[in-house]
Formats: sequence, C-alpha cells, structure tokens
Amino acid sequence: MTTNYRDLFDLTGKHALVIGAGSGIGRATVHGLADFGAEVTCADLDPKAAEAVAAEASARGAAARGVGADVASEADVKALVESMPALDVLVCTPAINVRKPLANVSAEEFDRVVGINLRGNFFALREAGSRMAAQGKGSMVFFSSIRSQVVEPGQGVYAATKAGTLQMIRAAAAEWGPRGVRANAVAPGVVETPLTKQIKDRPDWYQAYAQKSALGRWAQPSELVGAVVFLASDASSFVTGSLLYVDGGWTAVDGRFTPPL
Repeated sequence: MTTNYRDLFDLTGKHALVIGAGSGIGRATVHGLADFGAEVTCADLDPKAAEAVAAEASARGAAARGVGADVASEADVKALVESMPALDVLVCTPAINVRKPLANVSAEEFDRVVGINLRGNFFALREAGSRMAAQGKGSMVFFSSIRSQVVEPGQGVYAATKAGTLQMIRAAAAEWGPRGVRANAVAPGVVETPLTKQIKDRPDWYQAYAQKSALGRWAQPSELVGAVVFLASDASSFVTGSLLYVDGGWTAVDGRFTPPL
C-alpha cells in the first residue's frame, strides 16, 4: 500500500482538548488543530476567552466549543476530561512564573507556581492519560521549556516545574505506551505571549533575549503550532517520551558569542 504522507497530518475526525486556549500559544494551537480538521474543545480559566477562541475556530470551519476550567483544580480537570465526547488529543499549555532569586521566593509564591505548572499538569496528564489508555489510543502534548534544560538567575522555581513536567511526560510515555498512548513535550524558547509581557516592556531585556537565539529574534505563538500538530497527528506515530525544541537555536549556540576565528 502506498502511503499518502500528507494524510498523516490530517486530524479530521479527531477530538482535541486544549487547556489554556484563551490566549498566546493555546489560542494559536486551537487555530492550527482546527485547520487540520480536528474538533476542538477550548478550555481556559477565563470562560469568555475560551468561548471567543472557539468562535474563531468555528469561523475557520471547525467544530469547536469553549468552556471554563482551572487547571489547578483537580475537580475541574476531571470534569473537563469526562465532558469530552471523545478524546484523541490533549494539548496543555498553562504556566505562570515568579521571577525572583530563590532566596526571595515566598512559600506562597512557590506553591502558586508549582500548583499550576506542575500539579495542574499532573491532573491533566493523569485524567487524559487514563482515559486514552482505556480506549487504547491518544496523544498528549505538554509544554515544557528550554528552562527544563538551561536556567538563569530568577528562574529557579519555574525551571524546576518545567523539568518536572518533562519527567512526568517521560513516565507517562513508559507507562501508557503499551496501551497506545503517546506523550511528548514541546520546549519553546522566548515567545511573545502575555506571560512574557514583563520582558517585552523592557527593550534592553527584550533585545538581549532576542540575541540569545541563532535566529536573533523572539518567536510568535503561531511558530509553535507546527510542532503541536506534528505531535498530535499520525505523522509522529513512533514519537513518544520526547522533548521537541522550538527555541530558534537558543540551546544550540552556547551564548551567541562569536569568537575571532
């Protein structure tokens, strides 16, 4: 049989759940999954934002709905996964950051970052993974970060949660792989989203980060979509437990110093 490789990326008939769909990477992901044929449930802490993104997906010709859900709430995540008519793809994007030296991070700040970035991701992973394992198929895509691999001052707690998410993904790949479930992580570099507005508002900081990548610029949320569609689709049918860098070469170029060769 001849394979039509274009069809490997087709998500027609697939049901996808995007958590954190209301803005940034989550919103762009909804658009991408919709364009490749998926029926998308858009979930966000802000239900109006989720509904707005669902309306955008519908305008692109996709079946979509928007719902409110807090990824940090075990009950919300459980109810959200149970509400899906079917679940073939999960994409989980939410994260927060507190940029402080470790010595200045309060217990409340630590708990807040861990509660969303790691605990919330665990809820989504457990509920979606269990459902997918029971049905014998599914693909989960979570957002880690280059900070799971490289750090800088003020990023300690955030980096720990992103490294923890990656390790949970690897464990999920090992535990549920025999039951047809794939689990992968995407590692963005610097992306222009609401989470990074603090940096964009500081031109010197913004430019310093731009020059850290091989491409000399920041990413737009749309530039993460290709990685997500690949990992969600049959094009990545033998990919699981992986970390896919979408960082403009940040982790490859070792500081961007060009020596006098």
